Amino acid sequence: MAKKSSIETNKRRAKLAKAYAGRRERLKAKANDEALTAEERFEARLKLAELPRNSAAIRIRNRCEVSGRPRAFYRKLKLSRVALRELGSRGLIPGLVKSSW
Repeated sequence: MAKKSSIETNKRRAKLAKAYAGRRERLKAKANDEALTAEERFEARLKLAELPRNSAAIRIRNRCEVSGRPRAFYRKLKLSRVALRELGSRGLIPGLVKSSW
């Protein structure tokens, strides 16, 4: 099991990213718009830099839904390899046949 603080930090980042997504998208579009002057684009970059760092979606870490493990994560199942193996052994994942010899 991962540290509770790490899991909560990640949840807080996801919440912040969702809250600032629209604002961040508008500022990025403005900053990359070639039709605007360089000063306007630079101003948009500065406003983008003023936003909280944890509001960027890139800072959200993929974590296992069961254990909170940040490494060895299968995106399709939202599980880590350890949780996948354990649940597969119990037969709790439909369509997964785990062989052991």
